[in-house]
Amino acid sequence: MTQTAAKLVIITEKVLLKDITKIIDAAGATGYTVMAAGGKGSRNTRSSGQPAISDTFSNIKFEVITASGDVAREIADKVAKRYFDNYSGIAYIDEIEVLYAHRL
Repeated sequence: MTQTAAKLVIITEKVLLKDITKIIDAAGATGYTVMAAGGKGSRNTRSSGQPAISDTFSNIKFEVITASGDVAREIADKVAKRYFDNYSGIAYIDEIEVLYAHRL
């Protein structure tokens, strides 16, 4: 049996890790996954394969699965308004089907 959910993906600078996790927790999301990210965008090329001298030059990718698209949009809006004018980042939401969801 599947359950419809929203998956929010946020790719941004690693220095924002703690701030963004606070926003996710405050919105009521039950969890998230964070991983190293690299690539090329409008603000520069960043590689997750190269050692970084500073967290300033590292990117991360959050994946947050929520039962409600409204919660995903709330998180994305807060992150974008607070940080994306001064830090590189992108956020997007996909509608997904979750298999064997323990709790969303």
